[in-house]
Amino acid sequence: MTARTRTYGQYCGLARAMELVGERWALLIVRDLVLGPKRYNELRTGLPKIPPSILSARLNEMEESGVIRRRVRPDLDAGLVYELTQYGSELDQILLDLGLWGARSLSHPGPDDIFTLDAAILSLFTTFQAEAAAGVQITFEIQYHNTMILHAMIDDGDLKVSEGRYPDADLIIRSSQGSALLDVIGGHLTPAQALADGSVSIEGDVRDLELFTRLFRLTSAPEPKSGVSLH
Repeated sequence: MTARTRTYGQYCGLARAMELVGERWALLIVRDLVLGPKRYNELRTGLPKIPPSILSARLNEMEESGVIRRRVRPDLDAGLVYELTQYGSELDQILLDLGLWGARSLSHPGPDDIFTLDAAILSLFTTFQAEAAAGVQITFEIQYHNTMILHAMIDDGDLKVSEGRYPDADLIIRSSQGSALLDVIGGHLTPAQALADGSVSIEGDVRDLELFTRLFRLTSAPEPKSGVSLH
């Protein structure tokens, strides 16, 4: 590994981890590479607000640190892709746990907030309740704003999520608002309320939507308390 130019001056594993992936945008790059290799332009599409110079800098830094690598794929016209190394791929569960922790504090998206396909896919992995899915076999197709479609296949506690439609899905869920499904899996709206107000519509049995809310759950972060604690 190369010499570190920015350090915390701490002999500590957490401090070293922050030096490797704690710079601005770094973990979001890792997030998008968890789902598979990507070209530079694909990373730019998923992170439209990152300046190109910063993206290039982060990619170079993480490559030098052994977190990601570049690889030529002869099956692609522009065959250079970025992907996680074995070391970098060990971040996947850490990333899911951190994403779940942060999602508990999400409110409604702002007008400039971007919800990407990768974020949508990872949101399902972060909120998936494997224990509740034991013995369950079902496929959900989820459509966001009629512009982004993915499907989730559950087979006895295992979850697979991919982009695109799924023929003969057991339930098609359409979310007309950015946070509608978040409100449902977070318990802020019941399935019946979401269907009644039109923020969610379905093709299929409402009981499968109720099952969806048991398979994907998000608990809210505790409300902060003001003042000094006496305990």
